[in-house]
Amino acid sequence: MSTTRPYSPGDRGPEPSGASGAAADATASSEGPSAVPSASSASAEPPGGGAAPAAAPAGSPPSGGRQVRRLDFDGASGVVPLARDFTRQALYAWGWLPADSADQRAAAEDVLLVVSELVTNACLHAEGPEELWITCDNKVLRIEVSDRGEGQPAPRTPHRAGRPGGHGMFIVERLCLDWGVVRSEDAGGPAGKTVWAELGAP
Repeated sequence: MSTTRPYSPGDRGPEPSGASGAAADATASSEGPSAVPSASSASAEPPGGGAAPAAAPAGSPPSGGRQVRRLDFDGASGVVPLARDFTRQALYAWGWLPADSADQRAAAEDVLLVVSELVTNACLHAEGPEELWITCDNKVLRIEVSDRGEGQPAPRTPHRAGRPGGHGMFIVERLCLDWGVVRSEDAGGPAGKTVWAELGAP
């Protein structure tokens, strides 16, 4: 599993700056942090790279293209349940929930667990998360959590199941197709990082 590559092996990375269809699907929130749609230009990108993709109508599963949602944690408290609720709403909008089978239910629960673990890690090791991006297409759901931390997330080695704490990245590694870290300064931005993880669609 990767801990440094910005993209999984099959990902082509960001689309050219002239790519079309960059409008994003997001749900606005009137309280606390905002769930903000990306700008409707090809320059709007999730923190880990890749143009913000075109969205299908709200409430419908993705068909052909990608959909993206963003949650800004600025000034928020209770960020872990907030992130789970935000993610659950996206899963309903994209057709992952309500689940029609045990496999679909398990896939949705895996997504919620990975979101919880990545946001919790940002709270414990990086003074809290800044943004959560969730991108979905027909095959893969990508989660990205950005923070200002400089540490390097990694599963504890050796992993001891009976030991309290330290299981977050082990869980992410076991549940995800791939995961990694993108350093903000590598892209010319301020210090910090984005931890990304990808899960397969049910």
